[in-house]
Amino acid sequence: MDFGLILSSAAGGLLSPTTAAYALAALGLAVHFGYSGLLNFGQAGFMAVGAYGFAISTLSFRAPFFVGLLIAVVCSVLFALVLGIPTLRLRADYLAIVTIAAAEIVRYVVTTNQLTSVTGSANGLAAFEGGFYSMNPFPEGSYFGMNNRDFFIRVVGWGLVVIGCVLVWLLMRSPWGRVLKGIREDENAVRSLGKNVYAHKMQALVIGGTFGALAGMIFTLPRGAVQPANYGTELTFFLWTCLLLGGMATVLGPVIGAMIFWVVLSLTQGILYGLIESGAVTWLTTVQAGQLRYILVGIALMLLMIFRPQGVFGNKKELAFA
Repeated sequence: MDFGLILSSAAGGLLSPTTAAYALAALGLAVHFGYSGLLNFGQAGFMAVGAYGFAISTLSFRAPFFVGLLIAVVCSVLFALVLGIPTLRLRADYLAIVTIAAAEIVRYVVTTNQLTSVTGSANGLAAFEGGFYSMNPFPEGSYFGMNNRDFFIRVVGWGLVVIGCVLVWLLMRSPWGRVLKGIREDENAVRSLGKNVYAHKMQALVIGGTFGALAGMIFTLPRGAVQPANYGTELTFFLWTCLLLGGMATVLGPVIGAMIFWVVLSLTQGILYGLIESGAVTWLTTVQAGQLRYILVGIALMLLMIFRPQGVFGNKKELAFA
């Protein structure tokens, strides 16, 4: 078993575009739950809306990249409004039910055979990333062991993560952010001070959903294809794992949590596959090992919630509202 290869593979996933997408989407969940107390179990739906909004506008309407980006953001805002208008005046658990159902509805709608010409049905859509890579300023060559396309998407993905972190940091230290934290702790007290709780919740849902839509684009651009199977409920649970690992009401927590999540997944897969190939483990197949790594990550998350429920970078004060 080549531990050097296993470690280098895990290190490669540390700054991958997929990790950046998870970090950005988890940062959106931090705005929703960590700072606002909104139980959003449908962040995968926001990612799907962003990815399909961009892909469809590019392929069906020949929209330039930035127009497609704007359409993806507008779609995420409309999706947030559809979810929030009927539920944000109710208890938080209603939002949880609506969001997890809405994300599945989005996934099933895009797989409908009648929409194959638009969404590609179960096969999804492909060849829509040309406009993005045409803006690549890096000439052909090797950049830290990557070609110019891989390096470009990493720069863009992590650049968005940095911008998102700075934006959240500024927002949560503004009067608006302080009202949001107050709503998380006791919305009735905030309402008694004359603040519009409903409007602040809606704004938080829109902002976090926009992060999810941008993450959906970063998630799908390296693949050159968007497929509905990639936006199942398990994706939202992975994002919640990233959020809980790093800390719910922190700016850097979701980013570090996403890195830890992917490194642990890569390490466990590499070690299990290495043990199987070396013959040290004969009672597992590679398919079973792929499922076992999620079980191990789940056990690690359970232990984390028992011994450090505030997350790696969290603070126990965050748990006062939970």
